Amino acid sequence: MTKGLLALAPDGLTSRARRFVATQGVRLDVRPVEDNRRWWHERGVPTEVIDRMAAYQDRWGGVVLPPAPEYDGGPRYFDPDGPEADESGWWFEAGAQRTAVPYSFLIGPRGEFGVQAEANHWAPLHASVEGWVEALALAHHAAAHAARITRFTGDEVDGVGLGDCEPVREVRGLADTWWRGPDCLVGLWTGEAVSLDFPRGRVARVYSGLDDWGLYGGVRPEAG
Repeated sequence: MTKGLLALAPDGLTSRARRFVATQGVRLDVRPVEDNRRWWHERGVPTEVIDRMAAYQDRWGGVVLPPAPEYDGGPRYFDPDGPEADESGWWFEAGAQRTAVPYSFLIGPRGEFGVQAEANHWAPLHASVEGWVEALALAHHAAAHAARITRFTGDEVDGVGLGDCEPVREVRGLADTWWRGPDCLVGLWTGEAVSLDFPRGRVARVYSGLDDWGLYGGVRPEAG
């Protein structure tokens, strides 16, 4: 069941991202993590991992946001599931795929948000799910205000100059990053290239012709 537009976005986001979540998001009812706690305990999932999943669900569970520019839109909605462990720690699903992409969206052992195509093909996109949400909000903001959007793929990405750009820190970028120039924003997506071992999967978008509002949306660098 849809609970309607979010009256209040989670804390810890910039004002731009909070506006995005509050005006563009809806929240669905999802099955509580607590319903599966005993089942997961019986299968060796530590209490602290289940607690992490419960905290993630309390904050983000059931939230549906507009599609991301890449990864065929990202998760359909946020909903933790499928905890698994390897030598680096415990992982869990961030939410089911929106479309039939050949990887899963995961929350890593240190809270990273990323994609994994198969064992040992993990691409942490952002240092947290909040970073993913910030990047998604920025992409929609930039697309709405840019005079021109130019998309580059594969080796073309190497020709995108970032010399006069500064990193957009609030996106907490890892494999995916955002950069701000004098009149443009540049988004770089490399998660598919890493997780699928497919260098031609790199993507850059240059959002050009932006004024001050388009560049910042009311969020100055110190907010990140």
